[in-house]
Amino acid sequence: MQINRVLLTAIGCVLLAMVTIQSGASLAKQLFPIVGPEGTTALRLGFAAAILWLVFRPWRTLPHGSDWRSIVIYGLCLGGMNILFYLAIERIPLGIAVALEFTGPLAVALFSSKQKSDLVWVACAIAGIVLLMPDLTSTEGLDLAGALMALGAGGCWAGYILFGTRSGKQVSGGVTVALGMTVAAIMLFPVGVVTQGLALFSWEVLPLGLLVGVLSSALPYSLEMVALRNMPTQAFSVLMSLEPAIAALAGLAILSEHLSLLQWAAIALVIVASIGSSFTPKKAVDMSV
Repeated sequence: MQINRVLLTAIGCVLLAMVTIQSGASLAKQLFPIVGPEGTTALRLGFAAAILWLVFRPWRTLPHGSDWRSIVIYGLCLGGMNILFYLAIERIPLGIAVALEFTGPLAVALFSSKQKSDLVWVACAIAGIVLLMPDLTSTEGLDLAGALMALGAGGCWAGYILFGTRSGKQVSGGVTVALGMTVAAIMLFPVGVVTQGLALFSWEVLPLGLLVGVLSSALPYSLEMVALRNMPTQAFSVLMSLEPAIAALAGLAILSEHLSLLQWAAIALVIVASIGSSFTPKKAVDMSV
């Protein structure tokens, strides 16, 4: 009975983490008219880095010498993932952006396996991407630049996983995330200041920026750490596969973004591909954000 209770708590943590991440993304999108994607990214990364430094106190176990290289690349991938994703959801619905971005960790999982059965999941993922890509002959279709930026965010997510895993072997996971978030903030906070100016520091914006940082980074990361300690990695990966659907539901509930049946079917294909790949034995990688 105790084991079931622990497992249910872990499942609840994963689901709550996904809900907070997508709620944070929905709130971030509402900030775009005020400070744009660049300013919103700067606020998210800046506040998240500050919170993670307070929580994990990375100054106690800083990496040495060549270990910094993986940390810096990890942070650059994290920053690229954030800015490209926010630029994407400025142009396309949240659920579609997350589904396209999800191809990054899905590709890492599939490439780490040599099972022929994974070709089925590759086909599902490709079919989902093709269905989500815009019809260039239509003037009312999905924005091509937004779709490509979401795929670019997925590429950065793949780099985030690979270099995060490498960095995590050198220093603890919490310290890695705190330092990576700091690198990302150093890279992109000046961009937000230059493009948005003093609007970034208004009392109308700062509390919302703090809330985005908490919902999108600090809180879900903590929840995922609790979940990973109390459930199998495979079960964690399967649950995380539901994130595109949760993003689409958050977009519908908070942003009134309505998707077509074809777009829902495409998202479902990406989810099926992700769940299927989770059941194939492969080298373990951390696919959390």
